[in-house]
Amino acid sequence: MREEKKSITVTRLVRRMRNLLEIEIGEIWVEGEISNLRRQSSGHCYFTLKDEGAQVSCVLFRGTAGRARAQPEDGMQARLFGEVSVYEARGQVQLVVKQLEDAGMGDLQAKFEALKRKLDGEGLFDSALKKPLPKFPKTIGLVTSPTGAALQDMLNILTRRAPWVQPVLYPVQVQGKGAERGIAAAIRQLGDAKNHDLPEVDVIIIGRGGGSMEDLWNFNEEIVARAIHECPIPIVSAVGHEIDFTISDFAADVRAPTPSAAAELVVPDAEELRGRVRQSASAVQRAMQSRLKHDAAILSSARRALMPRDAERALRDPILELDRVRQELQNAAASHLEILRGQLRDLNTVHAAHHPAKVMQRRSERLDQVRGMLELAGKRGIQRSSDKLQHLATLIRTLGPDSTFARGFSITLDESGKPVKDVTKVKQGDVLISQLANGKIISRAESSN
Repeated sequence: MREEKKSITVTRLVRRMRNLLEIEIGEIWVEGEISNLRRQSSGHCYFTLKDEGAQVSCVLFRGTAGRARAQPEDGMQARLFGEVSVYEARGQVQLVVKQLEDAGMGDLQAKFEALKRKLDGEGLFDSALKKPLPKFPKTIGLVTSPTGAALQDMLNILTRRAPWVQPVLYPVQVQGKGAERGIAAAIRQLGDAKNHDLPEVDVIIIGRGGGSMEDLWNFNEEIVARAIHECPIPIVSAVGHEIDFTISDFAADVRAPTPSAAAELVVPDAEELRGRVRQSASAVQRAMQSRLKHDAAILSSARRALMPRDAERALRDPILELDRVRQELQNAAASHLEILRGQLRDLNTVHAAHHPAKVMQRRSERLDQVRGMLELAGKRGIQRSSDKLQHLATLIRTLGPDSTFARGFSITLDESGKPVKDVTKVKQGDVLISQLANGKIISRAESSN
C-alpha cells in the first residue's frame, strides 16, 4: 500500500514564512541604495533597497512618509528601520519601513542616542527636577535668532494673548559651528541677570524653526543641555517642528512642539482672563441673588406665621439680618472686583515700566553720566600733564646751560663745535668759539699753557 504524502497549501506555507521572519528578525536597521522608486497617488511609496550582493523590496506608507526625516529618492544611500515581513499575495519578502534617513545622518543619530543615554543616566532629564511655569509671567526671555520667522511668530502670539508681557530678546546664532556656545551663554546670563546687567525674566523660551537634523544639531550639544539643567529659571524648549526632538527638549522643564506653541504655553489668553472675571462677577451676583431669594422666602414664611399684632416686632431682626447679609454680599463682590482691577492695573504698570522707550531713556541717561565722567577724567588728566610739563620746563631753565651763561660763564668750543676740555689739545692757530649768553665770539689761539 502506497504511503500518503502530507502537504500544506501555498497560503499556509507563505504565512509560516511570514511568521518565521517576523519572529526571528522582526524590526531592524538596514542600509543600502534606493532604486526603482514608485510613488502612488495614495501617498504610499514602493522601492528597492540594494547593495552589491542583494536587494529587498520596501514599502513606505503615507503616514510614515509624512513623519520621516528624509524622503526617498532614486540613487539615495539610505538607512531604514522597519519590520521584515512577507507580502502574502505574491509570496514576496519585503521591508515595511517605519523610519527613513540619509545614511550620512547615521553617525549623528548614534551620537544623539549616546549623549541622551549619558545625560539621562546623570539625572538631567529627571521629571522630579522640572520647574513649573509661572501662571502670569511679566517678562519672558527669548533665546533665538533675531532674523528668524520663529521670533516673529512668538512676538505676534505674545502680543495678541498677553499684551502686558514684556519680551526680552537675547539674539543668538541658532545654526552653524560654535552656535551652541552662544546659546549656552545666553541661558546662563539670563539665569543670572543681575550680574550681567540684563532684565530679570520669569521664564525663558529657547528655539528656532524647523530644519534637518544637522540644522538643529546645536541644540543637541552637551553644553546647551547642562546650561538648561543649571538655570534657576523655567525653560521651554521649542526647536523645529512637532516631529523633531533634540537633547534640549529632554533637558528643559517643558517641551513645546513649535515656537508658536511655546508662546501659547507660557502666557494666558487675555480674552480668556476677561471671560473668567466676567464669570466670577456673574457667579457672585447669582450667589447674592440666591441668598436674597432664600432669605426673602424665610421672611415671607415668618410673616405669615406671626400674629398681626406681633408682626413688626417679629420681623425686625430678620429685616436687619437681611440688610446685613445683603451689604456683606455687595461688599464681597465689590472687593473681589477691586482686587481684579488692581491686578490689571499692576500688569499695565509693569508693562509701561518695561516699554522699550523707557528702557532706552534709562540707558541714555546712564550713557550721559558715563560720558560726563569720562570728559571730567580727561580734563583732569590733561591738567596734570600740563602742570608736570611746566615743572620740567622750569627745571630745565634752572639747571640748563642758559642759566649758567646768564651768570657770566661761557663755554669754549673747537671749530667742529665740540667742547674744549683739555688745554694741551689746543694748538697755536686753532680757531676757538666762545659761547656766551647773548652770542658767540670767534678767536684764534696764540699760545696755550
